Amino acid sequence: MRAAQYVRVFMGILNREAVRWFNQRSRFISALVRPLVWLGIFAAGFRFTLGLSIIEPYDTYIPYEVYIAPGLVAMIQLFNGMQSSLSMVYDREMGSMKTLMISPFPRWYLLLCKLAAGVAVSIVQVYMFLAVVWLGDVLNFWEVALPPLGYLEMLPAMILAGLMLGALGLVLSSFIKQLENFAGVMNFVIFPMFFASSALNPLWRVKESSLWLYRIYSVNPFTHAVELIRFSMYGKFNAESAAVVAASLLIFMTLAVWGYDPGRGLIAKRGGPPE
Repeated sequence: MRAAQYVRVFMGILNREAVRWFNQRSRFISALVRPLVWLGIFAAGFRFTLGLSIIEPYDTYIPYEVYIAPGLVAMIQLFNGMQSSLSMVYDREMGSMKTLMISPFPRWYLLLCKLAAGVAVSIVQVYMFLAVVWLGDVLNFWEVALPPLGYLEMLPAMILAGLMLGALGLVLSSFIKQLENFAGVMNFVIFPMFFASSALNPLWRVKESSLWLYRIYSVNPFTHAVELIRFSMYGKFNAESAAVVAASLLIFMTLAVWGYDPGRGLIAKRGGPPE
């Protein structure tokens, strides 16, 4: 197989993911409305009740809206990773995934292309959200002013976090048999990961209230995805969070490749993709 053929396969999967996202306008709208509701209503209500001390990566006191902005960015990527994997379950039920999986290309490469395409879509969604946030800051709807270079410096962090969250979605899609079961599993995974993270509450505040809850927050991969994005917004690098996110990505991707292996994985135990 030549390199050009690998590129062609990737571009085909990327184009399919982009067309699907463009045609699903409800997915596009929800990707904007969901975090904006949290920012405009939830954060505004708690702005004067939750005090935030000066903690890394911030150099001064910040409004609560500024604190939760990285968590909302990671939330967009989390939901997008799950929705992208939902399409894998749908394609498996409809039989179209079989056409992809029986191609001569390595299965790990096909899954990686699917994962990268989903991350590309999530990054577009994030920057659309950030554009609305910037406009709201200009119009004094809220006070979420990010450093200008932060919009570019956060890109590598978003790519790594998006890959990790998307790989988790692929793992889930590898053992879910029916499309209607995926929504329940999504809620079972998304909400505990989001609420048991530093997206809404600083870790030091959680540690003061409950040590065992702090430990749960600390081992949650989503917490480290949020912190990686948070630090990158201000031109700083969180080595611990980057290591945890990278290790989680490796584990989830390995499990996804195994799960979609027709000879050994979970697909094999169910008799392979349906005809």
